[in-house]
Parts: sequence; structure tokens; C-alpha cells
Amino acid sequence: MSRGQEPIYSEYETDSSQSSKLIRKFKETPFVPIGMAGFVAVVGYGLYKLKHRGNLKLSLHLIHMRVAAQGFVVGAITCG
Repeated sequence: MSRGQEPIYSEYETDSSQSSKLIRKFKETPFVPIGMAGFVAVVGYGLYKLKHRGNLKLSLHLIHMRVAAQGFVVGAITCG
């Protein structure tokens, strides 16, 4: 690098705290946190419904919960 040029990643080097990096990433890709929040919501709802699943086997319930959570994340990223 020559002396007259600024570093290409100067703004990335100045943000040294983890929270500022995380906030910047969320601003760049807003649908990723939406997908993560949806994933947590689906898993939370699935765990709540785990007690009231009736005759449904545990493995089948977990498969349905996983598919719903992955579907929400993929849908959020696709929309973004």
C-alpha cells in the first residue's frame, strides 16, 4: 500500500466493539435478525405445545418444529 492511500477497510477497523459491529450488520441485512427472532418464536411455541401434543410422537413433533423454524428463517432471508 502506498503512503498516499487510506486503508480500504478504515470504517471496519474503527468499529472495535462487538455491539457496534452487530448493529452495523443488522442495518446491512435487516431480515437476518427477523429470521432469528422468528426461529426463536417457533421453537418457543413448539416447546410450549410439547406438553399438549396428545398422541403425537415426540420425534414427529420435533421434526415438525424443526421444519417450521427452518422455513421461517429461509423465508425471511429469501424476502430480504
